[in-house]
Amino acid sequence: MLIKKNKLAQELVIFENGKLALKFFEEQLGKQDPELPEVVLLDLNMPVMDGWEFLDEMETYAGKLKEEGLKINVVSSTINPVEVAKANSHDIVNSFITKPINKQAMIEAFSV
Repeated sequence: MLIKKNKLAQELVIFENGKLALKFFEEQLGKQDPELPEVVLLDLNMPVMDGWEFLDEMETYAGKLKEEGLKINVVSSTINPVEVAKANSHDIVNSFITKPINKQAMIEAFSV
C-alpha cells in the first residue's frame, strides 16, 4: 500500500514464498539481459524457503546483482541486534527495515 500510495514503483512483482522468488531470479540471471526489479523487499518469515535461506542462495549471484543495481532490503518484525547484524553481513543486503514499515523507511529503500 505504501509503495502504490507514494508512487515508488510502476510495477510490483510479488512471490508467495522464497522458493518461487529464487526460481524467478535464477531464470532471469541466466539470461543475457535479465529483467530484474530495482528493489526487493525480503521478509524473513516466508513459507517453503525463508528469507535467510533465500539470502544464502542469492549470495551466489552477488556480483551479478550488484552489477545490475539490485537492492535487497530485509524486512522483519525483529529488533534483535544479532539478526539485524546477520542480515547486514550479507553483501547483497542494502538495508534492514523493521516492521511495521513506515513511509520514510519505504522511501529510503526505494531511493538508495
